[in-house]
Amino acid sequence: MNESIGDNLEKVRGQIEASASRAGRSAGAVALIAVSKAHPPEAVGEAIASGQLLFGENRVQEARAKIPRLPERARWHLIGHLQSNKIRQALPLFERLHGIDSLALAREVNRVAAELGLFPKVLLELNVAGEGSKFGFNPEAIRAEMEELLALDRLEIDGLMAIPPFTPEPEASRPYFRALRECRDRLAREFRVPLPELSMGMSHDFPIAIEEGATFVRVGTAIFGSRKGKAWKPEA
Repeated sequence: MNESIGDNLEKVRGQIEASASRAGRSAGAVALIAVSKAHPPEAVGEAIASGQLLFGENRVQEARAKIPRLPERARWHLIGHLQSNKIRQALPLFERLHGIDSLALAREVNRVAAELGLFPKVLLELNVAGEGSKFGFNPEAIRAEMEELLALDRLEIDGLMAIPPFTPEPEASRPYFRALRECRDRLAREFRVPLPELSMGMSHDFPIAIEEGATFVRVGTAIFGSRKGKAWKPEA
């Protein structure tokens, strides 16, 4: 028998609580982002009915079509790469942007936010494994750009985000999660700024991420199931 989205949420919440307990942390220190990309509004509505209010979308166009169909109490984070030409559309939709992956993008978000009268919360995305196929700041080079990033007066930079290389063995992600936390700690010390948030961990490895200090975990498949090639797409 297939488990419902509500059942899946209950299971994930239990895993969050267990992982936090192992690390000597409170489960309340970890926010669950239900990754709803490519899932229909009806599935998101089922999650909302089960008490989940925080959701993550990867594409601005999909979010623009989906969000108006759902209750206003739902909250939304953009967890995918943000294209410069989508900034103006994204800022009013999302309470947090997880993927600020370059100084150039940060400058442009700051400029558009000023025009819209907004002060977006953002996370800086680090390419913790140096993968050529992924976006993100180089963990070593970010120090040279941090001062200018912090000087962008419309952005509230309060943490880091990363997507480690996928591996079937969740434990293999631990060094990357630890590296992100240690980089956050160094930046917070050196630049004397609070950077409390760490967005890391997905369906297959979020318990490890919590043990290493995640404050946001991004979980999709474990809640909504596999899309199996039938991704929801907004009507043209």
